[in-house]
Amino acid sequence: MYGGDRSRKENLVEYGFRLPAAMDNRPLKFEEFEAMQNQVIYVSATPADYELQKCDGAYVEQVIRPTGLLDPIIEIRPSLNQIDDLIEEIQIRAEIDERVLVTTLTKRMAEELAKYLAKVSIRCRYIHSDVDTLERIEIMQDLRKGVFDVLIGVNLLREGLDLPEVSLVAILDADKEGFLRSHRSLTQTIGRAARNLNGKAIMYADKITASMQKTIDETNYRRTKQINFNTENNLIPMALNKKIESAFTKNPLVDYELGYSFDTAAEPIAEYLSKPEIEKKIRETRKAMEKAAKELDFIQAAKLRDELKSLQAQLS
Repeated sequence: MYGGDRSRKENLVEYGFRLPAAMDNRPLKFEEFEAMQNQVIYVSATPADYELQKCDGAYVEQVIRPTGLLDPIIEIRPSLNQIDDLIEEIQIRAEIDERVLVTTLTKRMAEELAKYLAKVSIRCRYIHSDVDTLERIEIMQDLRKGVFDVLIGVNLLREGLDLPEVSLVAILDADKEGFLRSHRSLTQTIGRAARNLNGKAIMYADKITASMQKTIDETNYRRTKQINFNTENNLIPMALNKKIESAFTKNPLVDYELGYSFDTAAEPIAEYLSKPEIEKKIRETRKAMEKAAKELDFIQAAKLRDELKSLQAQLS
């Protein structure tokens, strides 16, 4: 962050858009930030070597889920005929209304695999960094709704995705060591199937790499701990029931389409309205405010409330 900020300001200073003193107002260097720390709590599903080193191995594990769900079962299968095997697994999941995530190594592979699966009548989509952000959200929602059964990706299917309908994660070329097939990447990818009662991960590989073995050992360790906890506490795993929301619920364009006004630097339009027009505007604003409150959009409701007060003041 420090380097990027300094590079930007050096250009501005060099061409006279900023004074040299502008570079004094900067983010902290990482070493400066570390020196200011006293007691810090790191929270991570996959802590890196830095965090583990800083805590001297004294970390607290939280691998037990309130729902009792277990980490997925991991299978290793040969890469020979991996696509045919994958198609069979997809068809099994599609018949019971479950979803599948497939990860490839490159964008081109994701696109080509999607085309091939479509030719054999499998409903699928691909997602990678070239896909627009809003479109990605819509694709995720369509996967959950069952518009299609298989989502193919590269790096975007690793972390932060909560998809309870996904029961299978297939990792192609799992033995190709690298960033996308490192221990932490594999662990994060496999974790996408941990929200489903029938969670399973299949690694297609011709050999077991160190990263694969570490991931398998870690997952088996977690499963054992989770199973023991469930047995001791008579806890029956329950499926995660997560509501499927509209992809554009939080999109400001929705407010625009509903006729809500944005804050502007111009004078209030009510100053140029007649009394009957202001009264009509008051009724519309009150109705929109009540609707926003019912939808629990309290920020928008507060804006409309202020606008209503302004209109009422104009009327008086």
